[in-house]
Amino acid sequence: MAYEIHEISPKDLKQFIKFPFELYKGNSSYVPPIIDFEVSTLSPKKNPAFKEATAKYWLVKDGNKNVGRVVAILLNREFEDKKLVRFGWIDFIDDYEVSALLIKTVEEFARQHGAIGVHGPLGFTDLDFEGTLISGFDEMATQATIYNYPYYQNHFEKLGFGKACDWFEMRGTVPARVPESLKIIAEKVSHRFKIKSKKFKRTKDVLKYSKPVFDLLNKTYSNLYGYYPLSEAQIEYFIKMYFGFIRLEYISLIVNEKDDVVAFAITLPSLSKAFQKAKGHLYPFGFLHVLKSFYSNNHLDLFLIAVKPEYQRRGAFAIIFYELFSIFVNNGVKYLSTGPMMETNNSVLNSWKGLEDHLDSHRIQRRCFIKYFDAVK
Repeated sequence: MAYEIHEISPKDLKQFIKFPFELYKGNSSYVPPIIDFEVSTLSPKKNPAFKEATAKYWLVKDGNKNVGRVVAILLNREFEDKKLVRFGWIDFIDDYEVSALLIKTVEEFARQHGAIGVHGPLGFTDLDFEGTLISGFDEMATQATIYNYPYYQNHFEKLGFGKACDWFEMRGTVPARVPESLKIIAEKVSHRFKIKSKKFKRTKDVLKYSKPVFDLLNKTYSNLYGYYPLSEAQIEYFIKMYFGFIRLEYISLIVNEKDDVVAFAITLPSLSKAFQKAKGHLYPFGFLHVLKSFYSNNHLDLFLIAVKPEYQRRGAFAIIFYELFSIFVNNGVKYLSTGPMMETNNSVLNSWKGLEDHLDSHRIQRRCFIKYFDAVK
């Protein structure tokens, strides 16, 4: 079969974005993104990531039918550091000829720029979609994670890719009551190290801590695979995107005596079912599903969590979890999903100890694949 690959210009992004909607049509685990959000992420005019990156988009066609897509991303700092090019937003039918054409095109782009290999799926930042799902295919994706068919892993391995890193996600239930042991530890840590949780009544009060939150994210995530610090422009971009769309009671912000942010966690009502009903569009009726899920929901997604390194060993996670789980219990929250946690991020993974009876930590697994050219490693 003669497939053809076409480079897509930014003005044709919606065609690129909509391909998975058809590929996963009828799949109850797939959560479609909001198209306007995707356009913003992939548009050089809107996303400040393009000040430090170059991206190309391609669609594979069978006649007039789209059968595959991919983005190649040259992230300047990563290229200078590792001579690697990323690929992301990759989807394809179960045909090796299609996946091979997509990867071959990304590799050609990478070689032209002097790269020694490619890796992905990755986005422009750690807050974009990343990681191929390799287990947990019967679980509904969160609004911040990729869903893909089981055959993806086989295609990547057949194309010569190996494992770069894995992420794990947890799914489970909220305890009927907060463990007393967690309360005792949280109170001891708070008293001993003079750190406490901030309470907020207005969104504008949270906003003044938004920049320190992202500064802490840059510091604590710096050693994780594929993470590069967000620029000032990117921080402002994400503040506008996320901090105007939060539930104040589901934010845990821990500060020291100087009111410096030493830890935080941001939890959001799960919007997966709402996004499925919205089918990619907030208007005219999609926002009604989103608003309903936002304000009336017993399922939450733990979106981001970070603790300053010196406070990780002092038990700051205990304060975060005691505060959040207390609120969850009081608000009748029954289900919790975490975001992807890198397998090497032991401080975060170990923080869940004691809650294993409620959370399954290895049901959902994602992988970043890597391939070096000419056996260079």
